[in-house]
Amino acid sequence: MLGLEGFLVPFMSIELIFFVALGVFVGIYIGAIPGLSVTMAVSLLLSFTFTWDVFPALALMVGIYVGGVYGGSRSAILLNMPGSPSAVATGLDGYPLARLGEAGKAMGLATTMSAIGTFFGIVILALASPLVADLAIRFAPRDYLLLALMGMLLVGSLSRGSLAKALLVAAIGILVGLVGMDPFTAEPRLTFGVPRLLGGISFVVAMIGLFGLSEGLYQLHYKIAPVKQKIDRIVPDMKLVLKNLPLALRCSAIGTLIGALPGTGGDIAALMAYDHAKRTVKNPSRPFGEGAWEGVVAPEAANNAAIGGAFIPMMTLGIPGDSVTAVLIGALMIHGLRPGPMMMKEQPEFFWMMVGALVLANIFLYIFGMTGIRMFSRIVEIPKAVIIPIVIVLSTVGSYTINNNVADIYWMIAFGVLGYFLKMYGYPLAPMVLGVILSPLIDANYRRAMALEHGDIGAFLSSFVTNPLTAVLLLFTLFMLLSQVDWKTKIGALRQRFSK
Repeated sequence: MLGLEGFLVPFMSIELIFFVALGVFVGIYIGAIPGLSVTMAVSLLLSFTFTWDVFPALALMVGIYVGGVYGGSRSAILLNMPGSPSAVATGLDGYPLARLGEAGKAMGLATTMSAIGTFFGIVILALASPLVADLAIRFAPRDYLLLALMGMLLVGSLSRGSLAKALLVAAIGILVGLVGMDPFTAEPRLTFGVPRLLGGISFVVAMIGLFGLSEGLYQLHYKIAPVKQKIDRIVPDMKLVLKNLPLALRCSAIGTLIGALPGTGGDIAALMAYDHAKRTVKNPSRPFGEGAWEGVVAPEAANNAAIGGAFIPMMTLGIPGDSVTAVLIGALMIHGLRPGPMMMKEQPEFFWMMVGALVLANIFLYIFGMTGIRMFSRIVEIPKAVIIPIVIVLSTVGSYTINNNVADIYWMIAFGVLGYFLKMYGYPLAPMVLGVILSPLIDANYRRAMALEHGDIGAFLSSFVTNPLTAVLLLFTLFMLLSQVDWKTKIGALRQRFSK
């Protein structure tokens, strides 16, 4: 009974409905601006709402979280300029759809799949939190290492054409991700004696430069004409939704599980879901990377499902699933609450209130997501002489606001120029962002795993087969690695060689 009462609290209060709606609306537009992250918005709200009652404060933060994760897809589809790292995968097929005049339909499909993914994550949060939390807490450093290595194997899925070019770009990204102070010894690493590099290079700055500034320079160079959009239909065709529903549910499951792992998030979930779509969809609507609807469905379902996943360890164990839930834990503690097993047992109404707020936020996500699509779709039709200076200004402002550091603007320009030349010569950009995101995760978890085995390489390697969870992840990793090889061509070449 307490659970039902807590769940209905957000629906029975005009004040809470207003704050959830306001949060979703603001979150969508914050998420669409590169550099203005959801974590930043929720952190700023924390300082404004600590004198509020706990329910209104949480309702506003939950709304911004849900809206912000979705909002990044709008700029990714329209401008190839992801508003957040979790929207990088969406832009791979979303932007080609905009170039084909299908921006409105692409954003409508993205909104629908985001709502489905969010709902899936909420259902798992409400029904299976203890089970998922128990699985997440069993992940050791070696398991996170394998997960990160699986992420690096997505390089082939995120590129078209030469795999060698994709690997080279990913290697550059790995080097960029390792710049800064060593997290274990605090020694400078790849800083070349430059003090400004001790703090490392923000992967968000790299993303803004690679996808924002470089796209502007590229379009200026090649004088790409604006594309007239077909906006006769915004709500996606039910046949298209039903056809892609199994893929959306599978990717939602991936997103929920990845979101429940502390230290991961929607960006990794979206990239893994995109790879899953490329591997499992045999007859996509178009080739992936050229405007496949499946390439929008998979990442959008996954990154929003990761929201519900991130709440699972937060509410059941008191461990943040990502940076936003870390701030939400701080908000709860300010109000005298401590998320974890005791709160779940003694004050279950707070858990169910959060579930109710998430459901309400998902409803507003679909309402606000569908409104304004016609207006936003016109952005692609704006003359380049007008839109490109705006993109460059947004890239500059977004880079500065991350750390309020002018040096980040210089880094953004450097990555923009680098991305421009890479695009000119046919090098994919997404693998570099993948390398920047995953290299610290690989580095830290490899060293933690070795430290747990006291530096014994034999014990370290044997732990991969003696632990059931690790062994399963190792099999998945090997499968992904072997599936990168075109065995039919290799076997054919060997037969031809031996037949001679």
